Amino acid sequence: MRSILVTLMIFGAIPFAVVRPFVGLCLYFWISYMNPHRLTYGFAETFPFALIAGAVTIAAWLMSKEPKKLPMNFGTGLMIGFAVWISLTTLFALVPDQAVPTWIQAVKILLMTFLTMILVTSRARLDALIWTIVVSIGYFAVKGGLFTLATGGTYRVYGPPDSMIADNNSFALATIITVPLARYLQMQVKNRWVKWSLLCSIVLMIISAAGSYSRGALLSLTVMAMFMWMKSRGKIVLGVGIVTVALVGLAFMPEQWFHRMDTMKTYEEDNSALSRFNSWTFAYNFAVDHPILGGGFDVFSDDKLWPRYAPNPEDKHNAHSIYFEVLATHGFPGLAMFLLICAAAFRHGSWVIRRTKARPDLFWARDIAAMTQCSLLGFTVGGAFLNLAFFDLFWHLIAILILVQVMVKREIATANVVAERAVLPAIAPAMASASGAIVASAPVRSFLRRSAPRTVSKSFLRQR
Repeated sequence: MRSILVTLMIFGAIPFAVVRPFVGLCLYFWISYMNPHRLTYGFAETFPFALIAGAVTIAAWLMSKEPKKLPMNFGTGLMIGFAVWISLTTLFALVPDQAVPTWIQAVKILLMTFLTMILVTSRARLDALIWTIVVSIGYFAVKGGLFTLATGGTYRVYGPPDSMIADNNSFALATIITVPLARYLQMQVKNRWVKWSLLCSIVLMIISAAGSYSRGALLSLTVMAMFMWMKSRGKIVLGVGIVTVALVGLAFMPEQWFHRMDTMKTYEEDNSALSRFNSWTFAYNFAVDHPILGGGFDVFSDDKLWPRYAPNPEDKHNAHSIYFEVLATHGFPGLAMFLLICAAAFRHGSWVIRRTKARPDLFWARDIAAMTQCSLLGFTVGGAFLNLAFFDLFWHLIAILILVQVMVKREIATANVVAERAVLPAIAPAMASASGAIVASAPVRSFLRRSAPRTVSKSFLRQR
């Protein structure tokens, strides 16, 4: 029954995607983030819904009158350069049989991110994209929070099965990233029932992240919460809320949770931490020997390299860090581009915050820039312990910050044009009367025609 229901829902939305490609884009990301077909037990469980939704969306976009131009700024240029660079490193990958499929997955994520930047042309579409993310990941996060409350925090919370965030650590980080986005929606909605529902969901998301027993998530959550308090309006209310949730959560969690968190103080005795240090050392030593191109995707799977570069060659794992993942697979240039993309996106958000302080009509842009910065900061902290450099949501955060800057620039430019059109007709008579003192020689008239706005020059020069 579940398979039939999910199939009807997805294929029922396909005709709307054909007419409106943006609907198809939201459908694609709903499938990618929520994986609703994985919650079934029939034929739909392994059906390629995301592939179909993505193909229909791209075809509909190409045939539609939607924009075809990618909004360009420094961040966009870096993303394009990074896509080219990882393609180059894949050509020289040490494990090509495994690197190529991973490269295809990474390029697909980047291409769909570029398509998102092209199709999201308004605030309404941007809000719809954020709603898609919050509902898709929030469904499992709220469910995990309720599970933690029901079990007293005895068991760990995991993500949607067979997804990139299926394990407890990755799902906790995805949940933490989603919290500021939910906060943005909660600040913008007018309906009080929706506002309170989002607030309750945020609390349950935080409980879910704590219930994952992820130490990296706890660190990421702490940093993100502090930064979100700094960036939010209504700091007193938000601060009291954060402290209350933290105290209640700490009082609620069982002893075994505190024991797990305390291992951060004795990391030298923790096998998980030692495995991470072993993988990081491998990545750095390998990158020193292959500084430009790295080893390509899935270089960590080459067993022959571990005795040469790892302190403990028997303890083989993946990178356990977005930074060492990119460093080993794409070299120092790849890591530099990756870090620059994060920094550029953060700077785009800061630009939006500065330019919208005196514009009440653009407070929504200020809020979304600030909250997305919080999500990005949470990812950069928690991602230091996870292999998620090519997680869709991270690239969506980059896209959101780029899009907000593009929209704000457009709004400011439009407002300036409107202001000029309102002011110039009013000052034209004064300029015309003052022109009596000017000797209207041919060079003067020529200069005025070249430099004066049309609305002024017509009335001014006519008198000459």
